[in-house]
Amino acid sequence: MNTKKLIDWYHQNKRDLPWRNTKEPYIVWLSEIILQQTRVAQGLPYFQKFIAQYPTIHDLAQAGEQEVLKLWQGLGYYSRARNLHYTARDIVKNYNGKFPSTYKELLRLKGVGEYTAAAIASFCYNEPVPVIDGNVYRVLSRLKGIETPVNTSEGKKIFKETALKSIDKKHPADYNQAIMEFGALQCVPANPSCKSCPLQDECVAYQTGKVNELPVKLPRVKVKKREMHYFIVRYNDQIILQKRQGKDIWKNLYELPLIEIEEKRKLNDADFKKLYQQFDIEPAKPPRFLQKIRHKLTHRDLEIHFWEVISQKPPNQSISIHELKIYPMPVVIAKFLDNYNL
Repeated sequence: MNTKKLIDWYHQNKRDLPWRNTKEPYIVWLSEIILQQTRVAQGLPYFQKFIAQYPTIHDLAQAGEQEVLKLWQGLGYYSRARNLHYTARDIVKNYNGKFPSTYKELLRLKGVGEYTAAAIASFCYNEPVPVIDGNVYRVLSRLKGIETPVNTSEGKKIFKETALKSIDKKHPADYNQAIMEFGALQCVPANPSCKSCPLQDECVAYQTGKVNELPVKLPRVKVKKREMHYFIVRYNDQIILQKRQGKDIWKNLYELPLIEIEEKRKLNDADFKKLYQQFDIEPAKPPRFLQKIRHKLTHRDLEIHFWEVISQKPPNQSISIHELKIYPMPVVIAKFLDNYNL
């Protein structure tokens, strides 16, 4: 690959993003964690909120998990936020507040995989390790004519070897930034600008007419459907809120009382009775159905039903409706409560 052409293109076309104007590992790390599985346009406001709230890793380490999750609310993949918080505390406690300076050491940090470790090592410490994300897979696949599926163990091995051979060892930071930006702006998934591409003469996909066929990706895992019934249980200005536990979606976020139905069936009196007993609810009248919402996650298709229950006495686990704003919740619940007009 003609890395000079690629880097020249980058300097002429790159977007002005705040994490590109620094070699501070904390800022690079924060931006990379936020941008995992998130578009720049969506992630940028979150990055700015986090930097404003936690300008240093010491500030983030001193925050409470609930506070961090609340700031993260709406980005999804909440394990990223929990790992972010854990690693901030780990670095302050065990690394004297300073990030490790090599790729191998960075990989030891929780939530830091090969991509993030390579980004920090190359951007901040000029270590010649390649970053490999979706944009890089696409660029390398088309340039080199690689038809092995990117989401297979064989494909990952081939792309890793190709990336290692392609990186500009003298300018690894510029090269890594350039190839990712090239995939984001020039060599895009659909209808890329091949005629204006500076690497057109060495692109195998362009020469063979396979631009729209590469990269190859095997079908995703089958999406699991789930039916969830949430209950707004009210007593005067009190409402029930509970914290999600276990290894399921939305771990450590707060939610309304829930009945989840595995099979396609209707709620029955036994379901309601179990709910009332669990939270010591004394309903004034039968539950009132409010709304059904479809909410899609990566491997889950959620059918969410919202109900209202008015209790005649204070139920368990209730809080004041005025406190709701301080609790991190799944965005689908937070939005519903905003529109519900408590």
